[in-house]
Amino acid sequence: MKGLEMLDSLRRNVAWRAIPIAGAAAGTVFLLAALILTPLLYQLPPTLMLRYFASLVMGESVLVGSGGGGLVVGVLVHYALSMLAALVIAVVVHRWGMLIGIGLGALLGLAIYGINFYSMTRFFPWFFAISGTVMLICHVLFGAVAGGVYERLDRFDVPLKEVPHVQK
Repeated sequence: MKGLEMLDSLRRNVAWRAIPIAGAAAGTVFLLAALILTPLLYQLPPTLMLRYFASLVMGESVLVGSGGGGLVVGVLVHYALSMLAALVIAVVVHRWGMLIGIGLGALLGLAIYGINFYSMTRFFPWFFAISGTVMLICHVLFGAVAGGVYERLDRFDVPLKEVPHVQK
């Protein structure tokens, strides 16, 4: 019964509207960092990262393609995964405050990096090629931004008299 009580508490207390905003913000920071750092550090086309995201649903053949369809699919896949990761981060950092949200979010971003590149490469072996510094930085930034934005938008820690439409 305790597990059901915990799920009900999460359902009632998590700021669900903040999660997509945190996911979109963190996903955008991740994407911008990847698009900027990839050519700087690896001398590769910045769009290669989008093709890697697309390869999760289209297969590895999209990596050598030149059409724009792979880029569109890559953006869609990236933001879908960003929403899922932001959900996980929000549930963990909920109720801890801004500093913990950012710090713990960054650690969770690091954990997501580990899962992505040390477990998921079993299913998508071509991903090992991008498991370097850029992806590590992007994942840590993603987690920090997701945790920080979620905590900024979470009204749990605000006294009731300051929350709009709530009276004592």
